[in-house]
Amino acid sequence: MRLAYGVDASSVLELDDEAFVLNSFSKYFGMTDWRLDWLVAPEEAVADLEKLAQNLYISVPSMAQHAVLTCFQPQTLAILEERRAAFAERRDFLLPALRELGFGIAVEPQGAFYLYADIGVFGGDAYGFCQHFLETEQVAFTPGLDFGRYQAGHHVRFAYTQSLSRLQQAVERIARGLKTWSANAI
Repeated sequence: MRLAYGVDASSVLELDDEAFVLNSFSKYFGMTDWRLDWLVAPEEAVADLEKLAQNLYISVPSMAQHAVLTCFQPQTLAILEERRAAFAERRDFLLPALRELGFGIAVEPQGAFYLYADIGVFGGDAYGFCQHFLETEQVAFTPGLDFGRYQAGHHVRFAYTQSLSRLQQAVERIARGLKTWSANAI
């Protein structure tokens, strides 16, 4: 149950049963903003972790607890696997399409649902670049400044959470918008 594509996403617990594993229901289960996490820890650490949790969390809303229980039903897992496969298909379309347009994408995502792209070849800054495409082509992506500091001013993040047909339309609009961006950057 991982949002991974074409890689063995083994657990650190396979290497060390004394490891701590912290994860959430956000990505794979599609429960962003619910802020539901889980932890696997060595038994000798559980008592101290319980004390910590009692001081950090009052309680998880009962509705969220019931929702999480349904995540492990076979029919829900089948839906989630279909969703994971759809993300992989979208990534497999968007990655080469953006590279063909000139975006620098150094790392092929092996999980999640977004691409981090270098726009340095196009000139300008990430914020202005994103603003241009939002205003002229109605395509939204996010400046890298929202995701870190290293060369963030010339990186953007594309999410492939929309349908494949919408992504195809977005790529067409981005190609068109690059022509007007180049004219503006001169």
